[in-house]
Amino acid sequence: MWTPPRTAPDAATARRRETAMRLRARVVVVGGGVIGTSIAWHLARAGVRDIVLVERDELAAGSTSKAAGGVRAQFSDELNIRLGARSLEAFGRFEQEVGQDIGLHRVGYLFLLSTPEQVASFEAGVRLQNSLGVPSRLITPREARRLSPLITTDGLLAAAYSPDDGHCTPEAVVHGYARAARALGVRVLRHTEVTGIDVRGDTVTAVRTTLGPIATDTVVCAAGAWSRAVGAMAGVDLPVRPLRRQIAVTGPVPGPPAALPMTIDFATSLYFHREGPGLLLGMSDPDERPGFATGTHDRWLPRLTEAMARRAPALLDLPHTGGWAGLYENTPDHNALIGEAPTVSRFLYATGFSGHGFLQGPAVGEVVRDLYLGRAPFLDVGPLSAGRFAADAPRPEVNLV
Repeated sequence: MWTPPRTAPDAATARRRETAMRLRARVVVVGGGVIGTSIAWHLARAGVRDIVLVERDELAAGSTSKAAGGVRAQFSDELNIRLGARSLEAFGRFEQEVGQDIGLHRVGYLFLLSTPEQVASFEAGVRLQNSLGVPSRLITPREARRLSPLITTDGLLAAAYSPDDGHCTPEAVVHGYARAARALGVRVLRHTEVTGIDVRGDTVTAVRTTLGPIATDTVVCAAGAWSRAVGAMAGVDLPVRPLRRQIAVTGPVPGPPAALPMTIDFATSLYFHREGPGLLLGMSDPDERPGFATGTHDRWLPRLTEAMARRAPALLDLPHTGGWAGLYENTPDHNALIGEAPTVSRFLYATGFSGHGFLQGPAVGEVVRDLYLGRAPFLDVGPLSAGRFAADAPRPEVNLV
């Protein structure tokens, strides 16, 4: 029987498998989203060699490509404010430093507040943000509508606004970091799944993948919603649960200014910002249950429609032209997990960002670089270690979208 010649993709796969089986690495980064690529680039830029980044799919194919792209420093937690502000600085110089246009729009973030409790919380947040150099401020409902003309001010008491915030293109950030990291010698293995982590005593010895084992003594888990399984391979508990969130895109919007801020009705979590000629919009769904499903559905539409009718009725007239669903990587207190496992030597992690991972990616890459090199990062992330839950020391973030 005639046997057809081997196709090019099969041959390429065989070569990749052979190469991976011979591979050794000083550091293996698991996850090819913004956190993983940022970490790989920051490590390589600091002179670390023999770095391998492993991604089970395409780069940015997980949560990063499904993100709304917002970037901000308006948080309630000092660590998040500083991570956000540091990342905003990095996004501002990204094209010059990394060599990639990321479509950055510094149009601000506008939180719409409709209860005395919200106003009091954001007043405290603004004071803390201002003390850390963030130019946020409380404004009147009338000022809020001037900035975001699509809203109605009925029931609004105030708004919080920072002009330095904005949005950019998540995939562009990831591919910029990846290309720059490759130029510095980082090996990127796409379509390669981590199947196990070998530990001898308390030391990592290898990462097992679908292309074969990679000998290493250091693993950085940046696997987002899949981090719990990766941590378990090394005996490290990373309390991360995936939760589906949906985004819709509208047709062209007549009238609103080009500098329309990312606008968030804090009571409902409805948010929107410009996306080309239309709008990108979304909100949380309290009926959603944890899981890895990423298919879109219509169950959230009645609640979305109700929120739009209440706060931005002009949105109801816009045609719905598309959308997608992605995964939040939630932790019990909706704050990140950043640190190094105390029980396994050289297992570092940066995950569980609960919706604000993309916007903190540049600063987190810098922090993990310093943790790996054994030097003090620009801020102490000890309170964000995964061990805080066992120690009954959660660190909740209030300003969530």
